[in-house]
Amino acid sequence: MTFSIAARAGDAYGVAVASKFIAVGSVVPAARIEVGAVATQAMAKVSYRKDVLDLLELGVDAETAVARVTAADEGRAHRQLGVVSETSQATYTGSECMAWAGGRAGGDTSGRYAIQGNILTGEKVVVAMEQAWFDSVGMPLPRRLLAALLAGDAAGGDSRGRQGAAIHVVQRGTGYDASGVLVDLRVDDHPDAPAELARLLDLHDLFFGEPEDVQPLTGELADEVSSRLAVLGHTGADAYAALEAWSGVENYEMLLSPGGIDARVLAALRAATPDSPTS
Repeated sequence: MTFSIAARAGDAYGVAVASKFIAVGSVVPAARIEVGAVATQAMAKVSYRKDVLDLLELGVDAETAVARVTAADEGRAHRQLGVVSETSQATYTGSECMAWAGGRAGGDTSGRYAIQGNILTGEKVVVAMEQAWFDSVGMPLPRRLLAALLAGDAAGGDSRGRQGAAIHVVQRGTGYDASGVLVDLRVDDHPDAPAELARLLDLHDLFFGEPEDVQPLTGELADEVSSRLAVLGHTGADAYAALEAWSGVENYEMLLSPGGIDARVLAALRAATPDSPTS
């Protein structure tokens, strides 16, 4: 009922998953900083997440960790499991998972992955996901995971349809307040969950990314920004001071760059003030 990818790129670990299952992100994915990532699905066993990550943290490789937790589980024939560590990867499909069910796993200098799915429209789903992983080398891990997920969805995905999707990625020193949670997004119930997840990741990058294409707030641009911000009720000693005030309201603080304005923030400001005299 689900297709997922657990993966590592550099020191980032994460999982992307989609399914005809409500709130799938609350069940399938788990990752631990500098340890690994796990996806448990089919008849998911939630305790696999902690059990596997604990084994990986002790230095056990992915294949051995999968073998240990499934050997102790009487329901293993109905389980699927994907595991990635720094140096290893493994995917497991129980013998009684509903067709089509299976997976692929591999690793190279660009990272490691474990892809798996059940009740899919066919093997083409995991093949497309694997190809998307290869095609996205050089992109940040959240984007590589999303690319794989969207490719699997485009190839047919869950044969029953769409409902939930999620991306969870950890990396030391990243995320809000440097918590190490780089991305944690869920679509719990949506008729086109993978596409909605892609939209949320774009918003996440906007609100929590780093400044890009910063233009200096001088001359005509400073005058324009000041005028538009005044329309919205934000004024200050200069254009940047007013921009700081507005950014605090709109949650653009992460994109502030002293003396300048991020191109995406400028576009948002212009969209918010279409009737400004400077438009």
